Amino acid sequence: MARLGFPTTTRRRGKLSRMAGPLPVLVAVDQDALEDVTAQLTQRYGRDYRVEGFGDPTEALRALTELDEDGGEVALVLVGESSAAAGDGKLLEHIRRLHPHAKRALLVSANAWTDDPTADAIRASMALGRIDHYVFRPASSPDEVFHEAVSDFLLEWAREQHLVPQTVHIVGEDWSGRAFELREVFTRCAVPHDFCLADSEKGRTLMATAGPHAELPVMILPDGRVLSDPSDAEIAEAAGAPMDLDEKTYEVVIVGAGPAGLSAAVYAASEGLRVLVVDSGGIGGQAASSSLIRNYLGFGKGVSGSRLAEEAYEQALAFGAAFLFLHRVTALDRSAGWFHLRLSDGRFVSARVVILATGATYRRLGIESLEEHVGAGVFYGGPASEAPALTDKEVYIVGGGNSAGQAALHFARYANRVTMVVRGESLEGGMSHYLIQAIEAAPNVAVFTASTIVGGGGEGRLQHLVLRDRDADEETTVAADALFILIGARPATDWLPADMRRDQHGFLLTGDDLVRDPGWALERAPLSLETSVPGVLAAGDIRHGSVKRVAAAVGEGSIAAQLVHRLFSEEEKAASVGVRVTP
Repeated sequence: MARLGFPTTTRRRGKLSRMAGPLPVLVAVDQDALEDVTAQLTQRYGRDYRVEGFGDPTEALRALTELDEDGGEVALVLVGESSAAAGDGKLLEHIRRLHPHAKRALLVSANAWTDDPTADAIRASMALGRIDHYVFRPASSPDEVFHEAVSDFLLEWAREQHLVPQTVHIVGEDWSGRAFELREVFTRCAVPHDFCLADSEKGRTLMATAGPHAELPVMILPDGRVLSDPSDAEIAEAAGAPMDLDEKTYEVVIVGAGPAGLSAAVYAASEGLRVLVVDSGGIGGQAASSSLIRNYLGFGKGVSGSRLAEEAYEQALAFGAAFLFLHRVTALDRSAGWFHLRLSDGRFVSARVVILATGATYRRLGIESLEEHVGAGVFYGGPASEAPALTDKEVYIVGGGNSAGQAALHFARYANRVTMVVRGESLEGGMSHYLIQAIEAAPNVAVFTASTIVGGGGEGRLQHLVLRDRDADEETTVAADALFILIGARPATDWLPADMRRDQHGFLLTGDDLVRDPGWALERAPLSLETSVPGVLAAGDIRHGSVKRVAAAVGEGSIAAQLVHRLFSEEEKAASVGVRVTP
């Protein structure tokens, strides 16, 4: 982790110490084992963080209020079970209000899960968003299990605050236009990035670093390179995209770098296949907009969609997969036993097998006055990178699915109020129960059901919305600083050959859905994820009948990678007896 300040350390049980230096603070509030907790925190993190311990929850709240007034930054608060329940029982809620950026964890004893009331209280606190997770109190020194949990929290906090060394800095003249496009690209690429206006103090400092001839928007890469008003191709090249595509062939080309595409890349590359992943944006797909996925297998604390995508991307790279971002595939055809994919820049890439994992794109509201403000207060999806700019603002979210619920809870940490606008009569039809519980418990989240947005606008940036209440048959104009639209998606299949079989909504038919299709060209039955074009597989949300969940997309990606070997085997078998296997 990057050094965040000077090596200054202190610990007291009362008023927060006034210290020189901008060290972020680690706070422990515990009536049972305060000395052990603060000792371990100080020994391990005291050079980079200021450690403060409190045995009295009232004193801790008073000190945290003072720190908020002084503009101090709190990275992590560890609260013991008895301390969290003391007083009005709302210490954790008060902490979230005072320091919305801080990570919050409940300190629990080693036998917490053997006591049913305690275990139920821990689960409820996580489900309702009162804590990010729990941490077992440290035992012997050093307790590496304790430190692993703390380090995970600090890494997530640093990423959210753009404090990791790999951060890309973007400077723009305003929030919209090309500057917004760049922010959106790096959000989709799951790349840590920071944005500031050119006329801000930080912006002026960065522009001085960039030099007098730099043109806005400016990107400053972690290695110090400066890109002035960069094109997508320049960004892709800076990210390490292969530039000699015309001279290369691949065994597998995967179109789409969402969960399904990344999973296919990991499994195919791990088995020694030459793999190229192409995506018009970056990694993560629609999942990258999820600020926290709590029910993904193996991530007890939950994981953001962008973090999950980043880990998968690094994993695929380590196995040898190549990636080409910011390039759209515009056509697909086959000749001489090879598939040829035309790219938006006119180049071609060739492969023996193609896996389609382009997922789906967000449906648009279609309200002209709001479309004019996309990037300036109106956003499709729930980009987590916009959250810090929404402190004390009025935020609206359209949608009633899991992504909308996750976005509402994430933005509630920053915004004054978050209002969900839901077309249906309730949330039950499209949202997981644990998310509904958390939304009902969040004090600054409201839900308007049987409602739609019918208008809105502002001067240069979104300032108001027009809501329609279907039951009351009336419209209301409300002040709004941001609108996030998560109302479903349509498959990205428009670029594919017209004869590739789709359902009535445009999703690709595969496997058993093609068995009775008169257009299937081969004697053998199609493989489970094979499209009507033999040798082209589909995985994830692009496929008819797919389960719209990250885990399902990851599973289909892994299956698609295994089916590649089946296709190769079919080709070799047919070639040995002179049988034509593809049209």
